[in-house]
Amino acid sequence: MPGMKSWLDDFWGSDRFFDDDFFTARSRWLPAVNIKDVNGSFEIEVAAPGLRKEDFNVAVENGLLKISCEKEEKKEEKEDNYTRREFSYRSFNRSFAIPENTDPDSIEAKYEDGILKLRLKKMKMVEPEAKKILIS
Repeated sequence: MPGMKSWLDDFWGSDRFFDDDFFTARSRWLPAVNIKDVNGSFEIEVAAPGLRKEDFNVAVENGLLKISCEKEEKKEEKEDNYTRREFSYRSFNRSFAIPENTDPDSIEAKYEDGILKLRLKKMKMVEPEAKKILIS
């Protein structure tokens, strides 16, 4: 059975067995992020489908906008002579430096259609007028 030997070699003989997504998906999940400079604000979009708004934590700390998420799921099926349990856990952390011309108190967040949308309003920066200094 030539096909069986190849399958067994792939499963047991491969050095890449533990590179499978099953073993590495948890540590690799990092959602895609878009940052747009739109009139009067910065808009951040985080692609994170399959979550709820309660799964996210968004905070501002020491000039950083921190976005994190933890999602744990448990599923159990019971039949006559067996029980099947599945567990999954996903998490991520992202941090972004807040530009000086934004107001951290005006950040708005909204989660819809699998995308977390954040808006950071820009402040008008007033440059101080030039001042002539007299030399004595």
